[in-house]
Amino acid sequence: MPLPRQVFIAVIGAGGVGKAFLSQLSQVSSNLSRSTSAPTYVSLILLSTSKKSIYHADYKPLNNWHAELEASATPPLPLPELAEYLVKAPGKVVLVDNTSNQDVADAYPTFLKKGISIVTPNKKAFSGSYQLWRDIFSAAGNGSGVGGYVFHESSVGAGLPVISTLKELVETGDEVLKIEGVFSGTMSFLFNSFQPLGGGGGKFSAEVKTAKEKGYTEPDPRDDLNGLDVARKLTILARLAGLEVGSPTSFPVQSLIPKELESCSSGDEFLSKLPEFDGQMDELKAGAEKEGKVVRFVGSVDVPKGEVKVGLEKFDKSHPIAALKGSDNIIAFYTKRYGDNPLIIQGAGAGGEVTAMGVTGDLLKVLRLL
Repeated sequence: MPLPRQVFIAVIGAGGVGKAFLSQLSQVSSNLSRSTSAPTYVSLILLSTSKKSIYHADYKPLNNWHAELEASATPPLPLPELAEYLVKAPGKVVLVDNTSNQDVADAYPTFLKKGISIVTPNKKAFSGSYQLWRDIFSAAGNGSGVGGYVFHESSVGAGLPVISTLKELVETGDEVLKIEGVFSGTMSFLFNSFQPLGGGGGKFSAEVKTAKEKGYTEPDPRDDLNGLDVARKLTILARLAGLEVGSPTSFPVQSLIPKELESCSSGDEFLSKLPEFDGQMDELKAGAEKEGKVVRFVGSVDVPKGEVKVGLEKFDKSHPIAALKGSDNIIAFYTKRYGDNPLIIQGAGAGGEVTAMGVTGDLLKVLRLL
């Protein structure tokens, strides 16, 4: 019978996704420790936020992280020191980065080269410079290197199996022709409310306000409306499909922020002035309605042409993208094998629990490989 294994977990980020992940981790670790084939004991040895952290010099598990973090006055370790701390742990280590921090993302190659595996929803690591992308996968054991493993399923589509599906299509020799879909839960909710299939819908500014009140947007809605979040996801998918996309700003991305409001000093000021520009969106809606179509905010990758774009498109009311509900995402893969009927993945593409599920699923992949 295989000997029990000990794996150490370090977590950066304890916000919505971080807390949901830590809750899922406790369920997963009790299941793994009871496994009859090869028990795996998973210990949380470090938890860090932007302001403070908890860890022990002797790598003692953090069994009551909530209270310990509350009471802690210890600042977070600088990233080079964090790497040194983790590399000296008496066993394999997985770093779980639940942030969207660029500095942490930039340090991934360092961690991977030291044999520390990484699981993360951090889009910035995989949609930043193409050089960082190359450095990460040339260090990773599941890239061309011999370092730790790296998985980032939830950097696109939260818990939906978008990245693993695309990787499998590519690795089994299928030819990906086009990827198209609604990649933002915020934009999905916004346009499903602004122009529902049955007609009607409110003014665009009112729907943005509602989306913010329901917690669907970032604290400053401009961070969603500028299209950059979707552009980051498209960059990741395009790269996985084989395109050398330089950055999320290297292709056309339509911003829904009126030029006149780009200089607003706050999100609140932006929201108060947005109603002045409802006329433009009303025209767009009326034009689509005349054609029997609806307007949706989508992203697409044309692989043979090497084209990536993000913005508003009109869709027939019978199209699966038009029929989306709530804040769901939908991603369609058009490939040689699937022909005219694309492979479609659809479901909740935002929220702490489902994003954390994608992270936890990635952790399980790493545990199988270690």
